[in-house]
Order: sequence, then structure tokens, then C-alpha cells
Amino acid sequence: MLAAIDAMQKAADVEVLQCELNDFYGICAKISGSTAAVSTAIEAGRQLAERMGGRPIADVIPRTEPRAMPAILSPREYNPLIQQDVVFFPEYQPSPPGPRPAMSQDNSFALGLIEAQGFTAVFEAIDTACKAANVEVVGKEKLGGGYVAVIIRGDLSAVTAAVEAGQAKVEGLGKLIAAHVLARPSPAVLALLPKA
Repeated sequence: MLAAIDAMQKAADVEVLQCELNDFYGICAKISGSTAAVSTAIEAGRQLAERMGGRPIADVIPRTEPRAMPAILSPREYNPLIQQDVVFFPEYQPSPPGPRPAMSQDNSFALGLIEAQGFTAVFEAIDTACKAANVEVVGKEKLGGGYVAVIIRGDLSAVTAAVEAGQAKVEGLGKLIAAHVLARPSPAVLALLPKA
């Protein structure tokens, strides 16, 4: 979902309102903007998710009825089974006055994502990734059903090498769900990262 959000925010001027895990390994990203911007963003996110092997379901609701919003937007929620929140809100860092940049200003900065089914596979993948290149682990998210995602950051070449090395280690230990590199991640992706 982080990769899809990155693609959506780079494709159009939209705001990420929240992301919500569901009980069957899926994540619902809720975005806002003009109907044209949301349509463009949703299509970019859908296409990327499909290329990554996902089966996205996308919908655009023009002129959302205000009385429906209490059911559409969810309050903060903690799931004790996976020991983490299941509704995520972007937490933007204060920035100087003026328009928010469309993406990271550091051309060499990147995030890497490795998602697998099985802790053993994820642990081996991330250990291998960190040994392969100078990267930092940003966080680990349990997605339910044994799915775990680990997020790393560093310069683009290091993150690329780390993700490639890590994903190669998953085979035989678990099931690789996704491995992806986000060059110059969008502000919404950075705002959704786990806090240290």
C-alpha cells in the first residue's frame, strides 16, 4: 500500500486521510481531492498494485455525503492480536510556509519494502538486506495472516541492493509477497512511516 500511496500522490494533488487494515490481509487507503485528481491518483495506485501482484479494488465517490463520513473515516483502533494499530493517520512534520514539496527533495533518498508471509523469512531477508548495504530499518508491520512487512531507508543504490539481496533470501523459508523500492518517497508515505 505504501508503494500505491506513493504512486497516487506523485500522480495527482491528493491528500491521504488514513489507511485501515482489514481482517483479510488488505489495506484500504482513503484519499481526498478533486474528483479528477482522485480519479487520476486511484488509477495510478491501482496499476502499480496490479503490477506488484495485488488485486486492488478501487472506487471514487464524487461529492461524498457528509452524513456518511462517520462510517467512512475510522477512529484510531488498536488490535491486541497483532499488537499494533490498524488505522493509520499520516503525521506530517511541520514544514516551512509555502506549498508542500511533491516528493523528497533528496534525489538519492529511498525506502525499501520487503513483505513476506512468515517471521523466519522476514528476519532472514532483513538481516541479509542490512548485511548487503548501508541501510537503516525504519519499522516492521504485522499485517495479519502471518504477513509481515519491513521498511528500510538509505540512499537509492544501497536500498536497491539491500532489497534485491533480502528478497532472494525469502525463498524456501516463507512466501515473498512483495519487494519494492520507492525513490524520493512522497510526503504521505513519509508521514505514514512508523515512528521510532
